[in-house]
Amino acid sequence: MFASLARFTSGRSRLVLYLSGVLFLVAGALGGGVISKLSSGGFVDSSTESAKTAEVMDERFHAGAPNLTLLITDKRGVDAPEVAKAGQDITARLGKEPHVEQAVSYWSLGKAESLRGKNGDSALVMARILGNEDEVQDRFDKFASRYEGKVDGVEVEIGGTVLANKEIFDITEKDLVKIEMITFPILLVVMLFVFRSLVAATVPLMVGGLTIVSVLLTMRILTLFTDVSVMATNVATGLGLGLAIDYSLILIKRYREELGRGVDTDGAISIALRTAGRTVVFSAVTVALAMGALLVFPFYFLRSFAYAGIPTALLAALVSVTFLPALLKALGPRIDKGRILGKKKPTTPRPEEGFWHRTAITVMRFPVPIAAVVIGLLLFLGAPFLDLRMSLADERVLPTSTQSRQVGETLRKDFNAQETQALNVVLNGTPGKGERGNVAGYAERLSKLDNVARVDTEIGTFAGGQRVAPPTPAADRFGVTDSTYLSVVPKSQSLSEKGRQLVQDIRAVDAPYDVQVGGPAAELHDAIESMNDKLPLGLGVIAISSFIVLFLFTGSIVLPLKALVLNCLSLSATLGVLVWGFQNGHLEGIVGDFAVTGTITWTVPILLFCVAFGLSMDYEVFLLSRIKEEHDLTKDNTQAVARGLEHTGSTVTAAAVLIAIVFLGFIMSSISYMKAIGVGLSLAVLMDATLVRGALVPAFMRLAGRANWWAPGPLRALHDKIGLREGDARPLPTPVKPDDSGAPERDLEPANRD
Repeated sequence: MFASLARFTSGRSRLVLYLSGVLFLVAGALGGGVISKLSSGGFVDSSTESAKTAEVMDERFHAGAPNLTLLITDKRGVDAPEVAKAGQDITARLGKEPHVEQAVSYWSLGKAESLRGKNGDSALVMARILGNEDEVQDRFDKFASRYEGKVDGVEVEIGGTVLANKEIFDITEKDLVKIEMITFPILLVVMLFVFRSLVAATVPLMVGGLTIVSVLLTMRILTLFTDVSVMATNVATGLGLGLAIDYSLILIKRYREELGRGVDTDGAISIALRTAGRTVVFSAVTVALAMGALLVFPFYFLRSFAYAGIPTALLAALVSVTFLPALLKALGPRIDKGRILGKKKPTTPRPEEGFWHRTAITVMRFPVPIAAVVIGLLLFLGAPFLDLRMSLADERVLPTSTQSRQVGETLRKDFNAQETQALNVVLNGTPGKGERGNVAGYAERLSKLDNVARVDTEIGTFAGGQRVAPPTPAADRFGVTDSTYLSVVPKSQSLSEKGRQLVQDIRAVDAPYDVQVGGPAAELHDAIESMNDKLPLGLGVIAISSFIVLFLFTGSIVLPLKALVLNCLSLSATLGVLVWGFQNGHLEGIVGDFAVTGTITWTVPILLFCVAFGLSMDYEVFLLSRIKEEHDLTKDNTQAVARGLEHTGSTVTAAAVLIAIVFLGFIMSSISYMKAIGVGLSLAVLMDATLVRGALVPAFMRLAGRANWWAPGPLRALHDKIGLREGDARPLPTPVKPDDSGAPERDLEPANRD
């Protein structure tokens, strides 16, 4: 297949380049506006109790957790007649806006103390805009400007989830442009030193550009059929650029290597595609399979990264094995035009003299102590992961300059209860109004729970196990003919471990009727429980699919198992650093300012694991492909490992540095969990390319010896029939010389010879 592809791309290079140019223009025109079609939500599993409760609240009561908050401030005090009248008028007008329900305020609820700031100069107006996430956003945009700034003589600031989502959306769009404008020039400079030629350095950027616009077109098509998160664009463009550079690097390196052997351009392209090209394709498959694990989770936020990541990996490979060879054919010897760092032309390498060869030999001389030190370091870095605490994203992921963040901070500092974070407890099948006497006893029991400030019902307000206030005129909203709901206002932050515990406590209280519990804390609890339920399946998909691909690639069952264990070890270290840096706040100021909440956004760990695992397997395939190629030629385990690492070590390291630069660009994002994703992915690929590939892989392969290539008889026979392989036209390599220490190679490896 790859030989035929080489003949086509070489023989019809102009046609391939013309078609690629047309694709670039069409994809850029149609996919360029994809961000306006994306959504900012996707964190709710529709099958959970909290999601079903939200539906009931919306359909039956036209109510729910407030998603719009107005903070009214005036130095005269909120009880001054002029301020009170303005507050009442604003509340009334807001309640009459289309699709706005449940508009209440400090003044409309009879001067409810919890809606009044501690200093007495601020008060809250709360409302709920009906509809799904996109409808809420559109409806908010139509009237928001009428409730900002100086309104009726008082100062009004908007807050709430509706504004936070809008600001996340807007910032994401701006960040994407900013990150690309800064990282592209940096990448070009670094690639000048990696490729040592101006022309060669620009080629991967061309491959990356074609990949990215193709991915954006794919995402635009997907938005016609399903919701796609706006956050997926950042990871898709970063992953697309990174993989395109990785794949270009391995192909160009092999192409140049064959030119150095005296092979002509067509022959070098053919060998590069049959060897490195095959590796690229199966590397992309492993990345796509790892990203595919995100499809098992019932949240379109996570699914969106699979929708974007799978085509990104496959398109990066497709562009690399079609457009890139055609470009190499068209450039010919001009690939080295604009050389820097000397004019030396590529020559046949001497693997036994290289840095990575010497590193591999050293590691394989002392495999146990070196592996023990590296594993100890990774376990030390991963230890904080045991203290992982997760939460939903709220306005605190935004920078301090945003209005929703400022209003949120004011609410936490100046107001005693979490009014906007109330839990909704729906009682189904209750008698009609006036016949719900046993609801009072249930409300009393709920009001005695830890972390409950009060319970609002249609029959009054309860606190500390007793009714403390009669019902207000606004209490009618709590009941319909055969149902009622209670609003449980927590004392402390709802999106926290205390908030999750409160949800469990409420669900454990005996109730007189069928109960459903919803609200922000319930959504957090149910989301984490839903994720944990699907996590074994997701991890199983990754493990089984990666095992199968590596088995088909190597014919061994030992090497896939080794890869899975080492990848999990390095990823646990990455997640440990994230907990230390972002949950505990030790990276604040180093990677920019962000709110330290004592938690990590719950989607970050699973997203990081899937993306980083795919990239780790990407590098695993790079390395094992060359080791297997050498082993097939020499049947010498140690020599194959040393030569394979020498051939790929610099490539994998350079690829890791380049893709780390791409993901480190996420640190420039103003959204804290995007910073965490950038740091995590960068750290994961760098640790994998150095500590794992440079130390642990040679150590474990040395210890396993011939067992590296073992498989049971039936599986070996299966691999002989369906295994992934490609012939190599190169002659057998010359025997490896003794290493620099003078010790003959046979002293190192007698147990490893077949």
